[in-house]
Amino acid sequence: MTQYQRQNLEGRIALVTGAGRGMGGAIAIDLGKAGAHVVICDIDMPALEQTRQAVEAAGAQCLALRCDVSSSGEVAAMFAATVERFGALHILVNNAALVPNRPVDTGRRNRHYAYLTTPVPRQSLGFTSQMSDEEWHRYWDVNVHGLFYCTREALKLMEPQRDGKIVNIASIAGMSAMSAHSPHYSATKGAVVAFTKSVAAEVAGANIFVNAMAPGGVATPEFTRYFDAAGEEKRNRFWQICPAGRLGTMEEYASMVTYLAGDHYLVGQVISPNGGAVI
Repeated sequence: MTQYQRQNLEGRIALVTGAGRGMGGAIAIDLGKAGAHVVICDIDMPALEQTRQAVEAAGAQCLALRCDVSSSGEVAAMFAATVERFGALHILVNNAALVPNRPVDTGRRNRHYAYLTTPVPRQSLGFTSQMSDEEWHRYWDVNVHGLFYCTREALKLMEPQRDGKIVNIASIAGMSAMSAHSPHYSATKGAVVAFTKSVAAEVAGANIFVNAMAPGGVATPEFTRYFDAAGEEKRNRFWQICPAGRLGTMEEYASMVTYLAGDHYLVGQVISPNGGAVI
């Protein structure tokens, strides 16, 4: 497992959205280990409580808040609570997102991976033409509107202090056709990439550095269960499109985010640890 040299974030206040489980939780814990005090939010409060305990076990103070980032009102209240508790905000990690993990999504993913790794006649897979308005808008509400609401509130704090780091969690889905099984998810993650570059150019002069991390496959419990259920043959087919032959661990991705939250000269960059799936 590769981990990047951990930054010293002593005295910094970080906010991580979607930190109840998976990579968001790992990011919050790693930031805490680097010395930051951490605000975490999610809509899954039992999972968020587990993350809070883990962050505090790492030696950091932690404030856990329920927040649906698709609500601008709830986001504003969360940032107000952050300032009330810690007095400032230096780091924002926009991690909260809907990901395609329902049974219908698994079916699409299986069809797409089989199409990529099996010699079959070329055809349309029929994903976009069968997608409902509700499914499309639901992803944009969280993955893009939530990103905007949180960034807007963070900049209101960071611009006056002329200091801040924002790390947006994108995906190779927004940079390639690797997630053609989920056009709604791909579109939103492409928007994350474009938003990152635009805002980065806007605020860098105020010493606010905005960058994105675009993960490939992440070994979350959900993805691990998916691969376990797929069986050895399907797993081996998948590795044909991932040169490293494995998923990235949550700790590997978290350490990259912690690096981007510290001292560096990166502005508007999209860093993509993905095992060579997209080069």
